[in-house]
Amino acid sequence: MVIISHKAIREFAERFPKLLVPLERWYSVTLQADWKGFNDIKKYFNSVDSVGDGLFVFNIKGNDCRLICRIIFRTRTVFIRFIGTHSEYDLLDFTTL
Repeated sequence: MVIISHKAIREFAERFPKLLVPLERWYSVTLQADWKGFNDIKKYFNSVDSVGDGLFVFNIKGNDCRLICRIIFRTRTVFIRFIGTHSEYDLLDFTTL
């Protein structure tokens, strides 16, 4: 998959360094994947949820943070839309992602 962009991971990891390794693992696995749909993602990340409109929520490091991305399967493109703590996630307006 093509991931847009790694910058979000770097910026979040500056605030929470202990999450850099799990986020980099997500990045590496996703970069090498060739997902055709939600079931393919579940094979790699059992804790992923589809929240509609092409958005998927990944729980990182046992729910220490959440990563939301929009995936366009046809073009194999993943757009990181949000990385944050649970309290930050709870404040999100999904219509703006």
